[in-house]
Amino acid sequence: MLKITAIESLHCDAGWRNFSFLKISTNEGLVGWSEYNESYGSPGLSAVIDKLGHLLVGQDPRPVDRLIANLYARTRQAPEGLIQQAIAAIENALLDVKAKALGIPVYEMFRGPVRDRLRLYWSHFGTYRMHHADVMGVKQLRDLAGLEALAAEVTERGFTGMKTNIFLFGDGEPDLHMPGFGRDFNSPELNWSRELCGRLKDQIGAIRSGAGDEADIFLDLNFNFKTEGYLQITRALDDGGLSWFEIDSFDAVALKDIRRATRTPIASCESLFGRRGFVPYFENHSMDVAIIDVPWNGLAESLKIAAMAEAYEMNVAPHNFYGHMSTLMSAHFCASVPNFRIMEIDIDDVPWKDDLVTMPPTIEDGHLILPTGPGWGADVNEKAVRAHPPK
Repeated sequence: MLKITAIESLHCDAGWRNFSFLKISTNEGLVGWSEYNESYGSPGLSAVIDKLGHLLVGQDPRPVDRLIANLYARTRQAPEGLIQQAIAAIENALLDVKAKALGIPVYEMFRGPVRDRLRLYWSHFGTYRMHHADVMGVKQLRDLAGLEALAAEVTERGFTGMKTNIFLFGDGEPDLHMPGFGRDFNSPELNWSRELCGRLKDQIGAIRSGAGDEADIFLDLNFNFKTEGYLQITRALDDGGLSWFEIDSFDAVALKDIRRATRTPIASCESLFGRRGFVPYFENHSMDVAIIDVPWNGLAESLKIAAMAEAYEMNVAPHNFYGHMSTLMSAHFCASVPNFRIMEIDIDDVPWKDDLVTMPPTIEDGHLILPTGPGWGADVNEKAVRAHPPK
């Protein structure tokens, strides 16, 4: 009988953060992998995974729903947050084991694939080049002229969509406007300003000039404003030809009001957990595109959220700014849902990113080609991971 023998976390340096992977080993040599993220807002996640993972040692990994239901029951009084992320990491690795035991890709367990080519958008367009260009071996982004040139480069490489953050160019070092995530937290009030609106107009104009009229430009506003600020920013840029404003808000009604005040589509919900977390956003029609984080929610739960979105005539997109294993997990999600919008991916990254998996994702003309191998279609390269110890 197939049994879980060990659950282990592995971490490696990824330049300005760490990549984290979960390995589930079995007595028959089958190994399941998943990727999770401890570097952004989730300190201590590995310890939670370790505590919950020990509960599964000695059990058959294949009845995934039963195992996950038991973990939910054991943690019912402390739901969501780190608990949900830990359960999701375990679930995703269990799905990899089960699919490998069956000799099929994960998406075939969920009646996929609906499609085998996934349109991508280049995420964090320009963002990492401000402060991590030396690690990536590229030219530092310092001004609007460089941003325009980068937009042209991205388009020439076949990508038809790119997502940008809020950049601050001036006489000194370039920077990001990101107080919602604690950057320059001298401004916890999260106010907007007319100057910032003007800077954003110039930024979007430079990107459009370089990318051309046909490219999709997405603007990620994150948690950087209160409702008033989002209203002012979206109104100021509503005629800029953006394909969506991405807004993080824990108030579904406030987000609905923002959506009704702008013609540009709204994408949201990447920071939500589980079907219950999405319900008020669906019921209020708070956004046009629902963003779902597969490493946070687990693939099975993410597919249930996507099915709910379909009932509200809404398409979905994955939240995916991690490593290649996360990209493969998210690809199986995108391949399994009918209501797919577009897939996020980070292209700018450390030079050793491809080495960390046995088969990096294949990208052609701005599309990810769906892998056909068993499980996720690749394993983690443990030797490469250990060659880049985490910081």
